[in-house]
Amino acid sequence: MRTPVGKECPYFYGDYYRGRNREECRLLENWQAKLCNTCPVPGIHLANACQHMVLNATVVRPFFILPPEVQISAYCKKTEQAVAEPQIGCGKCHSLPEIFTGDSFDPNTHASD
Repeated sequence: MRTPVGKECPYFYGDYYRGRNREECRLLENWQAKLCNTCPVPGIHLANACQHMVLNATVVRPFFILPPEVQISAYCKKTEQAVAEPQIGCGKCHSLPEIFTGDSFDPNTHASD
């Protein structure tokens, strides 16, 4: 569903049926609409939609004068380990094709004549 800032987010829920105006984030408990401006979850979901990755979100305030922001941590259920880069994933669930890794790449077989 689209967030108030126009990004697709799997955790955002909005109920507007018959005049209702109920919005919530199913990832954050103390959610406010302004947190959607800088939330990294829509970008993470767009880059990596692995069904084994579980996201955990916390709202932090790095400095007292700065606005609060959402920090994300990820965990892979398949490999049972923490994910350092949620945009990329754990690296074991979905391996890259050989063309991207450079393994056993022979330019003569891929050249067009």
